[in-house]
Amino acid sequence: MARLEIEGIEVTLGGNRVLHGISLDVADGECVALLGPSGCGKTTTLRAIAGFVPVSVGDIRIAGRSVRGLPPHRRNLGLVFQDYALFPHMSVAENVGYGLRMRGAPRAEIASRVEHALALVHLDGFGDRPPARLSGGQRQRVALARALVIRPDILLLDEPLGALDRKLRDAMQVELKRIRREVGITTIIVTHDQEEALSLADRVAVMFNGRIVEADRPEALYARPRSREVMDFLGDANQWPSEILPGAALRLPGGGTLPIPAGADPTPRVCRGAIRPEHVAVLGEPPEGGAIPAEVQEVVYKGAHAELYARAADGTALSARLPAGAIVAGTSPGSRVWLRPDPAEVLLFEEAGR
Repeated sequence: MARLEIEGIEVTLGGNRVLHGISLDVADGECVALLGPSGCGKTTTLRAIAGFVPVSVGDIRIAGRSVRGLPPHRRNLGLVFQDYALFPHMSVAENVGYGLRMRGAPRAEIASRVEHALALVHLDGFGDRPPARLSGGQRQRVALARALVIRPDILLLDEPLGALDRKLRDAMQVELKRIRREVGITTIIVTHDQEEALSLADRVAVMFNGRIVEADRPEALYARPRSREVMDFLGDANQWPSEILPGAALRLPGGGTLPIPAGADPTPRVCRGAIRPEHVAVLGEPPEGGAIPAEVQEVVYKGAHAELYARAADGTALSARLPAGAIVAGTSPGSRVWLRPDPAEVLLFEEAGR
């Protein structure tokens, strides 16, 4: 295990600056996911850590030692790529032991460590097989064993589950968490999959336009993001232009009001309200207050839950996520419902420029 410190790094490629002062401190044994849309700089950050792209400004330290300028093979990192990059002409055991052979390890030590690495990823007895005879999940585990067998200081995973189908990806998330817990290695995961980031990482760093805009524990980042951009990017969200009225009331779409969340600044001002769909109740009759009259646009059944999409009288698009059996009877496109946000789950964001 080792601490990873990234201090204000900048990377310029082809004359374009793609990373703008990235800073991140990853503790021994911690797993951090770099999450963001395509082109945000997350893979470039990983490649800078690995030494595949040069850093023009800033520093990267592993276990307190600067690695800026060191080639990749001298950084003692384990890497797993999205396509796994297994050698098709080598057996599973030969693939896993490749890094040890390049380091000149004795044959007996290689055999012992490869056997232990394959046991760790639950591939005992697979050493003689060629990669072509493995499933996608098995190839992913071989790549992971190859990265871990060298006993790296840091494990880097670049979209490690992106090539797997949904069911296998879910199973491998469980496996990755188990393996990380047993090994206790400091890990950086690059992913565009929000569920993957939230389920695997101890912290998630959200990146936009070559910058880390927010980093926090998954549950805090999802439930209480500090910016509307992260709220909008991470999961589904209802947002509407609003204002705080005298008496600490928040204006809702359609003209109703709701008490502002406890602890929020009650100063009257223009702001933006936001809430996750799972914290919006769907009512067939108008309640006493604090609800939004809306017309149902669509109801989408998704198995364990259903998504209801509606539009308020002022045109604001809204959604609610409910258990499939909890949808109001007779709810169909064109019908009228009342959407009641949970006041405790409403978030307030300041409007830009105010």
